[in-house]
Amino acid sequence: MSKTRILLIEDDAEISRLTAMYLDVEGYQVDVIDDGSLALEAIKVTKPELIILDLMLPGMSGIEICKAAREFYQPPILILTACDDDVSEVSLLKMGADDYLVKPLRPHVLVARIEALLRRNQNYHNKPTNTQSNSALIINEASNQVTFQGKLLTLTGSEYEMLKLLHQNAGEVISREQCCQVLRGIDYDFSNRSIDMRISGLRKKLGDDQVPYKIITTIRNQGYKLINE
Repeated sequence: MSKTRILLIEDDAEISRLTAMYLDVEGYQVDVIDDGSLALEAIKVTKPELIILDLMLPGMSGIEICKAAREFYQPPILILTACDDDVSEVSLLKMGADDYLVKPLRPHVLVARIEALLRRNQNYHNKPTNTQSNSALIINEASNQVTFQGKLLTLTGSEYEMLKLLHQNAGEVISREQCCQVLRGIDYDFSNRSIDMRISGLRKKLGDDQVPYKIITTIRNQGYKLINE
């Protein structure tokens, strides 16, 4: 069985060495890049199943890399940051990150987060080909592609999972607790603000970001509902 491939983009040599060594022991194949200007090409060449991305890099910042990578890369991106505040969290979610960890890293927490993020992709491979269609919205689980009104949408892995959950339960209210379980697994709680940010991102990409919402509605004190046309 081939190892799960991870691309670590980090310019601190000691952090890279220790992280790669720990992940190797845990059974992952790790490629390391220490220059931001080489990151996008490395993503295309190595085709990792998950990216660990530091924000402070020479050549090209982690924010720039994450935004640019989301144009062609859908699997999870885990950000490493030295900041731990609400502004940082919102910014990271808006630029397309799936999760983030604050340095210094705790190896067991890092692995747990990686496993939670990869759980979705592992589920993708275990599912038979299935195309879900709901009028103008089409989700192809074989390719993980989503089209709306004939246009291919570029979604983060988290946005894809959120939209798929809503689509599978179109016309029904989905609670924030259900969203948390899908996006982070049962091991970690996801804040309400984080869920709201992803719903907001989906609405923008669906052209539904003006009140009253016509595609994804908010049900007060309950959750969200995808309108079943």
